[in-house]
Amino acid sequence: MNLKTKITLGFAAMLLLLLSIGGYAFYTMQRLESSLRNVLKDNLYSVALGQQMLQALDQMETEPNAPSGLLRFRRSLTREAGNITEAGERELVDSLTQTQADFQHLLDAGQPAASRQPKLELLRRQTYRIMTINTAALTRKNERANQNVVRASRYLFTVLVLSMLVGMMFVLSVPEAAVAPLRELTQSLEYATASNFTATIPAEGAHEFGRVARAFNRMLVQLQEYRSSTLAELITERNRAASIVSGLDEGLLLLDENRRIILANPVACALLSVPVERLLGQAAAAVAQENDLMREMLRPLEADAAGREQAVADAPLLRIAQQGEEAFYRLAVQELVSFNEALDKMEFVGQILTLRNVSDFKKLDQVKSNFLATVSHELKTPLSSINLNTKLLQDERLPADERLRITGYIRQETQRLQRMVGELLDVSRLDAGAGIQLDVRPTNLADVVGFATATVQPQLDDKHLRLDLQLPANLPEVRGDVEKTTWVLINLLANAIRYSPSAEVLTVRAAVAGTFVQVSVQDRGPGIAVEHHERIFQRFAQLPDKAGYRGGSGLGLSIAREFITTQGGRLWVESELGSGSTFNFTLPVA
Repeated sequence: MNLKTKITLGFAAMLLLLLSIGGYAFYTMQRLESSLRNVLKDNLYSVALGQQMLQALDQMETEPNAPSGLLRFRRSLTREAGNITEAGERELVDSLTQTQADFQHLLDAGQPAASRQPKLELLRRQTYRIMTINTAALTRKNERANQNVVRASRYLFTVLVLSMLVGMMFVLSVPEAAVAPLRELTQSLEYATASNFTATIPAEGAHEFGRVARAFNRMLVQLQEYRSSTLAELITERNRAASIVSGLDEGLLLLDENRRIILANPVACALLSVPVERLLGQAAAAVAQENDLMREMLRPLEADAAGREQAVADAPLLRIAQQGEEAFYRLAVQELVSFNEALDKMEFVGQILTLRNVSDFKKLDQVKSNFLATVSHELKTPLSSINLNTKLLQDERLPADERLRITGYIRQETQRLQRMVGELLDVSRLDAGAGIQLDVRPTNLADVVGFATATVQPQLDDKHLRLDLQLPANLPEVRGDVEKTTWVLINLLANAIRYSPSAEVLTVRAAVAGTFVQVSVQDRGPGIAVEHHERIFQRFAQLPDKAGYRGGSGLGLSIAREFITTQGGRLWVESELGSGSTFNFTLPVA
């Protein structure tokens, strides 16, 4: 019998034991699980329904004229009627149903709470009886389950003891059968290596180890050929690694333990403006004497080992001119260590310096700074106006009509502040991942248009603008959020009013477009260039007009697109310079 057969038989026996134990344990657990599941599904659910009915009765007692308590009781009783599992439970459910019907008759007849109290008490007692029946069943089934667990544990323990005895027998016999030929092969290998590396190993026996010895002898003959092919593979791998380093979009310099440059990829050479031939093998300090960028890269390395990581983190961004533009790079330093087998310890072997292009992140930071400056300016202007008008109101000599006019200015500036703060809050919720909470329902767009136009009517009157509504009489309802859709339409109307000349016409139209309804707001303003059609929907976008007005926070159209997209529609603009603008959005037909 060969070694494979011996080991296979041993593992097969062990596997059979494991399957036996596992099968019995699985069968036992299935029985217990089924028993517990039935208890939870039947009796425990009935107890929970009983508790819900008692809570409903308490509500019916404390709020005798409120229909919600009776509705909760009837709902729980209906569920209990579909979960009858114990003897006598059906009669109690029928009695409860009849008593609940009697209570309903008293309530419909307008009987006072005192006359309905006996029925409430009867309902409460009958509910307690249902809970008592199911609680007793729970206790009985739990005791039965405990007995099954004890019995199953005894059987399982007996099977485990028998399996351990059989397993010990295989543990003592199978390894010895496998190790004995291995000892013989080890001795043969030691003989061959001690005498002559090219010497063959005596191959005896027909088992697997004998075949291994013969294969090893053939391997010795081919070793020299393998050496040649391995060298070629190493060269290929080295070239592949060099290609990967050269293809990185980050500047990379590799320094040895003496800070000599042993590798520089093309990006690093381009940033340093030094060819690779003048970098490899040179001391980094010597290159730094003639190169300002190299000097800045080595500056954080002058700190001691403990503070080097902090020095690299605190290093400012490196500004490098590229193709007429200023780019920003961040320095990263990676210490290289290797295990020295001769000294049995880790040793420092060099450093990797990388320059990562962070210009995009710098631009984002600049956008944030510009946004804060814009918001500060936009908040300062209405606050200053409110402050000035408030001081004017304190003058008791002002006539009543002038006070009313100043109060109107204060209200307009306050609404402007509220709109801006609301936009900022919406953006912060979106950035935080909170999403947009929608109340989607069939919506009449005519009502939405009416509310939005009424809201902006004072602004229309101030600029002497006329509103032209083109709404079909048979316009179908759409599926959307009334509040969010109205907010979008008000925002579009406010923008149209802001950029429209005085005494012009604003047109609001709606039409069915397939399975959507399209709403359009058209103005006679200066228009928007085609290249800016998508930019105006980006956050913080600012397109100054000829008068120098920069709009609000630059968030309105961005939030409006979020609202419409979330409702399953689309928001876009059609415009050309000098021809006015038409903002369109669609919502699905309900």
